[in-house]
Amino acid sequence: MEVTNAGGAAGFPFPPVETAEAASALETVINSLDTRTSRLLTAHLGGQLAGWLSLRRDPWALISHWGTLHHVQTRTTMRGQGIGAALMNEARRIARDEMDLEQLHLAARGGIGLETFYGRLGWKETGRWPGALRLTDGKDHDEVLMLLTPL
Repeated sequence: MEVTNAGGAAGFPFPPVETAEAASALETVINSLDTRTSRLLTAHLGGQLAGWLSLRRDPWALISHWGTLHHVQTRTTMRGQGIGAALMNEARRIARDEMDLEQLHLAARGGIGLETFYGRLGWKETGRWPGALRLTDGKDHDEVLMLLTPL
């Protein structure tokens, strides 16, 4: 909620996001958790939730060797402290060591530095959907498709 309301594309299309809407979305994520197909990773700093992400894989055999990261977020007031990198590194470890995945995928909003952030962690851009995201800033943004392999 905080990330979207600050202008981030973090799972809700348009701010403002109200508490009830965020609670409903969180309930959906929690209800989908399963150690084989879906994990929720959280980071805490000073007793507060500092960030989170969702790691999912499809159980269908054709594509079960890779997973996708969703809702990668850090609190806006806690950025620049390595929380996002720590979450990403832990997601990589869990994907490889606990879920037996071979690669990870994610989609990020282009033009705000996320390609550089993920690139420093070993991710490679594999494609772009130009103008795929129309946000409340009145501009269209590219959706950047990224891949991490090997894990």
